[in-house]
Amino acid sequence: MNAVNLLGFDLEGLAAYCEQLGEKRFRATQLFRWIHKRGASDFDQMSDLAKSLRDKLASRAQITALPVISEHVSADGTIKWLFDVGAGDAVEAVYIPESDRGTLCISSQAGCAVGCRFCSTGHQGFSRNLDTAEIIAQLWYAEHSLRRRQGSDERVISNVVMMGMGEPLQNYSALLPALRMMLDDHGYGLSRRRVTVSTSGVVPMIDRLRDDCPVALAVSLHSPVDALRDQLVPLNKKYPIAELLDACNRYLERAPRDFITFEYCMLDGVNDTPELAHELVELLRGHVSCKINLIPFNPFPASGLTRSSRERVTAFADILIKSGLITTVRKTRGDDIDAACGQLAGEVQDRTSAYVRMVRAPVLVKAAVVALPS
Repeated sequence: MNAVNLLGFDLEGLAAYCEQLGEKRFRATQLFRWIHKRGASDFDQMSDLAKSLRDKLASRAQITALPVISEHVSADGTIKWLFDVGAGDAVEAVYIPESDRGTLCISSQAGCAVGCRFCSTGHQGFSRNLDTAEIIAQLWYAEHSLRRRQGSDERVISNVVMMGMGEPLQNYSALLPALRMMLDDHGYGLSRRRVTVSTSGVVPMIDRLRDDCPVALAVSLHSPVDALRDQLVPLNKKYPIAELLDACNRYLERAPRDFITFEYCMLDGVNDTPELAHELVELLRGHVSCKINLIPFNPFPASGLTRSSRERVTAFADILIKSGLITTVRKTRGDDIDAACGQLAGEVQDRTSAYVRMVRAPVLVKAAVVALPS
């Protein structure tokens, strides 16, 4: 019998599993707390579980983290892990410490099927969805390894952003239980305001997330006009900007925050002109409650793109701010270890091609890289 990885169960799923073993549902809560609050992987450690249950678990289940291929630590404290997800695929997660928070950026897919022209993940192709255990294992490993190295039982990670490799809303069945584990008070106990799903604009799944588990939402916008966004984000041809904004307004009815974050990567000569800034104002002001996050472009090999100058970013931001739109410019972190936006590196076997090819290339942190190749 293949051992079941218990990292793949949210509390309801774990309760159902315990019932299959002939155990009371309350045992699931005890087990869940041991796994996620305490980071236990050895059933013998779980002293308040009956010996008979521990024996059952030891013979049928496991708590298995992803193998760590590498770890790199930046001068600014950012930590980047490369995780092996098997069959030649690897994904990365990044921990970003700040004075008032600790943020973990995690992946939901090995590769990405959206196919954005500007995205290095798109060049890698798509291998497969991560399962729930593989998604939550990134958080499980990061949280408890950081606690051990800090010699503390206090929570280290206060924020989780689904902004790593892949489009989270195209892996919804695995994403949803992972989000529920992050929010569960018996697990990581994160606030809905502090868990963010970033999407390129999968409109029907934005609606489903609104109904099932509304957390903070970030949308990769990158252009205020369909003609340009069609080229930057091919998904826009299916779900154009007007439909996307309608979905954002529906989402706000149940969102934990009173705004949607629109991510906008600043690329020299592509989407950073004053004219486009004014178009962005007309698109958003008075139509959707939002915050705009301007993201400096981090070059990657073969991109052929350059970062907008500080002067152009400032001029663009000034137009938005003077119009009354809340606007921030993202600070780059971890660029000395290639952990900044657009610099993550993974390994993906592209299973969407007529042939399988191994590609090693920088992997986009969603919404971080935008431009038309020359």
